[in-house]
Amino acid sequence: MNFQKVFKIVIGLIGVVAIYFLARIIAVGDDAIEASEDLQSSFVTPFMYVAYLILGVVLAFVLFFTLKNVLSNKDNLKKFAINTGVFALLILFTYFVLSDGVETEMRDGEILSASGSKWIDTGLHLFYILTVVAMGAMAYSSIKKSIN
Repeated sequence: MNFQKVFKIVIGLIGVVAIYFLARIIAVGDDAIEASEDLQSSFVTPFMYVAYLILGVVLAFVLFFTLKNVLSNKDNLKKFAINTGVFALLILFTYFVLSDGVETEMRDGEILSASGSKWIDTGLHLFYILTVVAMGAMAYSSIKKSIN
């Protein structure tokens, strides 16, 4: 059996287990689970562990295949280093130039520190910049294809 068949079988089994736990949660209902700590631990916790397992497996595969691809070719390593450097510079630019850190009182009465506020602002600005870049790249690609 090759790797792809084994991988499909494992994905199918994880999916069946996840569907089983989801069906149990739906059958009991939200109100009953929220009202009882025992139901939360017996119904929700296993579903969370399945989600953690899937997240861990996906992250492991992403890291493995990314590193495999980067290290397989010198050109890939150079492109990876340049892209990572540009991304790091963009993070630094948004943190030091675009973001403001202001202590903020949250709804529950706790205080969000100035540093935490600055990192949230940085993440939002970075998201906006990367969204504009992605839309520009898609538009450029579409225009280039339609010209050719």
